[in-house]
Amino acid sequence: MATPRFEALNRLWETVRESNHDFRSTTDVFPIIEVEKVSRTLELVERGTESGSANQPPKSARALDDTEQRIVAKVEAEKKASYQLLEDRFDHFSDRLKSLDFQGQFSLIRSANASSLSDFKAEAVRGEDELHVLRDDMIVAENQLFKFKQKHNLERAAKITSPEMWAFKVSVIVFLVLIETVMNGNFLGEGSSQGLVGGIIEAFVFAVVNIGYALALGLACSKLLAHRSIVFKLGGYLTFAAYVVVAVGINLALAHYREIAEVSFEGASTAVMERLRTNPAGLADLKSWLLLGLGLLFSIVAFVDACLMTDPYPGFASTEKQRNVKRTRYRSRKDQLIENLTDIRNDHNNKVNDIIRELSNRRQDFQATIAHRARVISLFNGHQNQLEQAANSLLTIYREANRKSRTSPEPKYFGTTYNMDRLNAVPHVHEEWNDQELAVEINKHQQELTEQVKRIGEAYSVAIDRYHQLDTIFPGT
Repeated sequence: MATPRFEALNRLWETVRESNHDFRSTTDVFPIIEVEKVSRTLELVERGTESGSANQPPKSARALDDTEQRIVAKVEAEKKASYQLLEDRFDHFSDRLKSLDFQGQFSLIRSANASSLSDFKAEAVRGEDELHVLRDDMIVAENQLFKFKQKHNLERAAKITSPEMWAFKVSVIVFLVLIETVMNGNFLGEGSSQGLVGGIIEAFVFAVVNIGYALALGLACSKLLAHRSIVFKLGGYLTFAAYVVVAVGINLALAHYREIAEVSFEGASTAVMERLRTNPAGLADLKSWLLLGLGLLFSIVAFVDACLMTDPYPGFASTEKQRNVKRTRYRSRKDQLIENLTDIRNDHNNKVNDIIRELSNRRQDFQATIAHRARVISLFNGHQNQLEQAANSLLTIYREANRKSRTSPEPKYFGTTYNMDRLNAVPHVHEEWNDQELAVEINKHQQELTEQVKRIGEAYSVAIDRYHQLDTIFPGT
């Protein structure tokens, strides 16, 4: 079961990336009162003319009349609606600032820094333990090969036949069988009652026997002759002598068989054996001699091919091949583990660099959110001023129409302006960072992450050195 790598760092990396840069810097413009449109809606000119004709409000009046109160109510309603828009924007800003979650990010950074280095070292140790096992297996194979060469007084390297060379040698043998079958088949077909087909079948049987014996005796002969033991060497000479006898015998028998089969197939086998006993060289036809020569040639080629097929010394090639397999397995696995550590280090460093960059981006988002909130507050305060101006403009329209149609003096308050009560634009602030303090904290944690990259790099170098030190324990690996 694979062990999760840098679990805390991955969690931090995901949280930093998951909700960043989703802030849209939009400004909701507070609705502006169109004085002319509201004046027509409230019929201020008409109502002013009508009330002025009735000399209303009277000169002694101190309170706003019904029309003026309707103007003020309209403006106050707009003020409350705008304030609700402001509250909604404050909620949005508050949610945005909370989603940046700098405190949570700093906590995850501390956790990642505490665990990432130990995770990396644990991965390196697991690889080193695995290499120890493979190295021990390789050393055993090295010792076996050393003792084998020492025991048999061998100072050379074993001859290891590659798969490609094996394929070539096998193809040579198959080629010999086919060629001998075709060529002998032409000779034998002349004396066969079944014609060319019968001759090819008989030739194939002879070719398999001829080449097969040559291969078997060639392998045995080369290994016996190469052995240090005199007994084995004597066996090799006897095997070679046996090969000569068998090769000559098989091909002589085939040549005699061809001559006898031309006359009659009945009793051909008995007649061949009789000729071999009484007059083995008594071939009367030149084609029979050619058949004998071709058979011996193919047999010799197969015999030599078998001798050169693998290392002649018994057990030498397999012992060295086993050592080579263990050595290749060790080296390949070491390269894989080094590459694995390199990938882990690079993955860690890339994610740390992403986190460092995203922390700076988050601070920019924080600054943009605070600045946008301040702009919205400024817009709301300006909007309240516009509402007050609109209210006074609407009151002026009504009072001017009222003055023009009056016959008695206007109330004194007609000469005063309307002062609207302001609503305070107070943002929702709960444990909000100061920008300078935040900059200091971000810089501190970015430096910690940079130091973590250095520590991972040092641990990587130590691990690679320890992997390579395994080779100095057993030189030449």
